[in-house]
Amino acid sequence: MTKTINDVYMQLFRRLKEGGDPMPQLTAREITAYACKADKKQTAGWSHFYVEDATVDYAGLLCDRCLDGEPLAYIIGEWDFYGLTFKVDRSVLIPRSDTERLCELVIEQAKERVSPRILDLCCGSGCIGIAAAHTVEDARVTAIDLSDDALHITRENARDLGVSSRLLTMKADVMHAPPRGLGQFDIIVSNPPYVTEDEMQMLDRSVADFEPHEALYGGEDGLDFYHAICDSWGELLVPNGRLLFECGWQQADDVAGIMQRHGYKDVTITEDYSGVPRIVYGTNNRPDVDLTRDA
Repeated sequence: MTKTINDVYMQLFRRLKEGGDPMPQLTAREITAYACKADKKQTAGWSHFYVEDATVDYAGLLCDRCLDGEPLAYIIGEWDFYGLTFKVDRSVLIPRSDTERLCELVIEQAKERVSPRILDLCCGSGCIGIAAAHTVEDARVTAIDLSDDALHITRENARDLGVSSRLLTMKADVMHAPPRGLGQFDIIVSNPPYVTEDEMQMLDRSVADFEPHEALYGGEDGLDFYHAICDSWGELLVPNGRLLFECGWQQADDVAGIMQRHGYKDVTITEDYSGVPRIVYGTNNRPDVDLTRDA
């Protein structure tokens, strides 16, 4: 029997609901739109378009993968973050809403500066730096990661979102001193690996079996990258430059302490949109200079 796109959606919705998917409507809509090459924002017309049996079967196979625990973002190859759609694959973490407040703070502070330079460390998909460059039209971003595959995804996202001319990617190990010649930055931001050794043993299967462990594990206490960045990379900040971190839900006080011991002033802990103390930021305590826009 010939099926409409809406028939495919309803079939997937029932399977996902019975299979315990926490958001069966969202998942069914995303898989249906991807498999049927349909506009997920125009679902009202789905009942008027018919699809071939091969497409129905393909949607079913994608649903099988989802029910087997594979994250939806990897199945469809993209995910929305800060109002933008980013390509993702298993070489990068899936951008999460937890990080959007951090991105918002970076953008707020970038808007206060003239032609701000932003350094995005452990950039992954590039979602933070690219969202900042997309929103702040005179911002220039350098995105750094150790993974060649992650940097490839970042470059693709920068191209697709129209900021390639203002975003540079560079391979480097954040656990070591920065390469020579990077210059100075107004803002350094990082959402580094911060999962502890104990937490790595308790990860949800959808994370443990699919997302890159090198982008998750932050050492025995999860704080290795915060120490390394403050030890070496903070030297790249201009006077009164800002350093912003995302951290684990129990790590904010520890990260704030690391920043304070490295001389940062006005160190602040901020909650994400879910009320979790996940963002820590402070100001480089070097002599003041006026880098702000005219009032």
